[in-house]
Amino acid sequence: MRAWRRSAAIAIAGASVLAVALSGCSPQGSVSINIPAQVDAPLPEATVTELQEAVTSAMTATGSTGAIVGVWAPWSGTWVSGLGTQGPGGAEVTADLGFRAGDVTGAMTCDVLYRLAADGTLSMSDPVTTWVSNLPGYDKITLRQLCDGTSGLASYTSVLDGQVANNPERVWNPRELMTYGIASPRTNAPGVAFADSATDFVIAGLAAERAANEPIAQLIAERVTEPLGLDATGLPDSAPADPADASLQGYWSQQNAEGAWNCTEPRDYTEMSSSYGGAAAGAVTNITDLGRYAQALATGALLPAGNDRFAAPVPVGGDQPTWFTSAGGAFQAGSLIGQYGSMPGYLVGAFADPTTGMSVAVVLNNSGGDKTTGAWLAWELAAIASKAPAAQGQTAPQAGLPWTAEQMRDNINSKAICAAPAG
Repeated sequence: MRAWRRSAAIAIAGASVLAVALSGCSPQGSVSINIPAQVDAPLPEATVTELQEAVTSAMTATGSTGAIVGVWAPWSGTWVSGLGTQGPGGAEVTADLGFRAGDVTGAMTCDVLYRLAADGTLSMSDPVTTWVSNLPGYDKITLRQLCDGTSGLASYTSVLDGQVANNPERVWNPRELMTYGIASPRTNAPGVAFADSATDFVIAGLAAERAANEPIAQLIAERVTEPLGLDATGLPDSAPADPADASLQGYWSQQNAEGAWNCTEPRDYTEMSSSYGGAAAGAVTNITDLGRYAQALATGALLPAGNDRFAAPVPVGGDQPTWFTSAGGAFQAGSLIGQYGSMPGYLVGAFADPTTGMSVAVVLNNSGGDKTTGAWLAWELAAIASKAPAAQGQTAPQAGLPWTAEQMRDNINSKAICAAPAG
């Protein structure tokens, strides 16, 4: 396993971007996102200071040396920046670097399924056995349940993470991943309750491929990234590679035999096969694409008006807040809709408010901690940004969020694998 990369090997020209327009030009763009127009200005300095402190605090808790963050508040301004370094003594992180999108990929896979349903190729009520062979006895599980997280299938990651930690370059067949998932004890009967499972999205990808007779990578390109003009986003082939020509370096702290985390010499997982995530978590992106995708997901921009993708959200768990639900390959947190999760090397979160257009996206470059950190940090940033003062001639939204920034920071620090910040 590679040690920390030296700055000479990762030097990236240019300084961190402080403000980037999210909408931009979309050469493929036949899809528009119906949100308020973004003010072309940076967020106020006081708001940026709060946001920066939130990200650096999370970096400390997770042992991350670098992070990239984007916050777009249409009534107030934007802040898009790279923070920290690519490793001890490494080059500064810039906002244009690519990284692995983690579980956001699953939302894209469900975009594809719902678009196939909209054009009549399949029905979200179809049993998975209609489209995926070698699943005897699974006819009670529907495509909709895969995207809602209510299939009852266990995640293959709980079985295979250890193998991937030692061999990140191994190429996995999606059916092999599926087999590990269905061989594990079921979490629930189909349709009973939510359980986060990468197996769901891998099977959803196989179903989409069979229904459309195209690889899932091509389907995501044709039906998600190209219509939205997401030029830096896609599902790579299975050959081991970095996320992009210029990548945020990704690390994964490991525990020793006594359970202590190695926060000073985490292993480098920048280069690996995307096949382990596949249709569940294998995509790559950059922060501007991720923020725009969150807005498209939240507003249903890729689907016909009146679609039922988010019509029947289910509780994420009895121990979770009532405002936290799942539906359609995404999560709803208060007024925000998005996704979060991890791939070796990266913790990611991206959420947007379909009414105000506010969007937050973040990536941390150490995946050793709790995967929910990506959501907690996105929600902390959203709580701060939601209170950003209106620019001249604009009106700040009145609706708030059912949590505070302090509560989200406490959540992150409660799961810290490295020294949590004081206070």
